[in-house]
Amino acid sequence: MRWLNTIVIVALVAAMLTFALQNLQSVTVSFLGFSVSAPMAVLAFVIYLLGMATGGSAWALVRWAWDGSRASRSN
Repeated sequence: MRWLNTIVIVALVAAMLTFALQNLQSVTVSFLGFSVSAPMAVLAFVIYLLGMATGGSAWALVRWAWDGSRASRSN
C-alpha cells in the first residue's frame, strides 16, 4: 500500500510540474476593480490554496452543525 501511495504522489507532482512548466505565460485576473498579473501556474496554485482553505472551513462548519444536531437529539 505504501508503494501505491508513493506512485500516486509522484504522478500528481509530475502532473503539477508539467502544468507549471507549460503555463509560464502571464495572465491578468480582474475582480471588483482589483487586477493581478502573474504566471498562470502561480494563479492556479493560489486559487487552489484558497479553495482548500474555504473548503476545509465549510467542511468543519458542516461537521460542527451535524455533531451539534446529533447531540441535541440524544438529550
